Amino acid sequence: MKILVTGFDPFAGEPLNPSWEVARRLPGTIAGADVVAIQLPTSFRRSASALRSAVVAHEPDAVVSLGQAGGRSAVTPERVAINVDDGRIPDNDGVLPIDEPIAPDGPSAYFSTLPVKAMVAAMTEAGVPAGVSNSAGTFVCNHVFYAARHLVEREFPGTTAGFVHLPYLPSQALGRPGTPSLSLDAMVTGLEAGLAAIVAYHGHDDARLVGGAAH
Repeated sequence: MKILVTGFDPFAGEPLNPSWEVARRLPGTIAGADVVAIQLPTSFRRSASALRSAVVAHEPDAVVSLGQAGGRSAVTPERVAINVDDGRIPDNDGVLPIDEPIAPDGPSAYFSTLPVKAMVAAMTEAGVPAGVSNSAGTFVCNHVFYAARHLVEREFPGTTAGFVHLPYLPSQALGRPGTPSLSLDAMVTGLEAGLAAIVAYHGHDDARLVGGAAH
């Protein structure tokens, strides 16, 4: 089995992006699966094509995209991607889309095909705070999540795909009183456990565990 893990370059003036810092520190083999990490640009226009090139080149069985979610306190596998780009800030190319469809011919949303609840359970058991998220936002993270699902649905139907958001690193939380963060070691440990769950559940339904939200 092969898992493609993607992370983003820094954006919004940040010196680093935890998604890439975690992706590039993952071991090359997890639970018997080969792990390949690539960096994507934080760009509405360029990210999906870079992702497609990586999928074509590596032919993974699963695609796990990582992104930064400053303000969150846990590692959060995303449940659903929606078909809209609506930037709060410009991307790294200065592009600021407003209410634009990602794929005009695509469905309104795609659910993750990763075992998100099993991943959360594995991360929690590893001692890393984790939870299922029901909104990936409308910035480039959601764009890549939707694009990945659209891509595999149309061209690589045997490949699973989904997205995981990560908190700030401690260095990013400095000067932001009350903003949660998580150490790089903890996030790497959590992702290792989450990827092992993907391997264990590959070809099977997700774990039936409580993981919903009231709001």
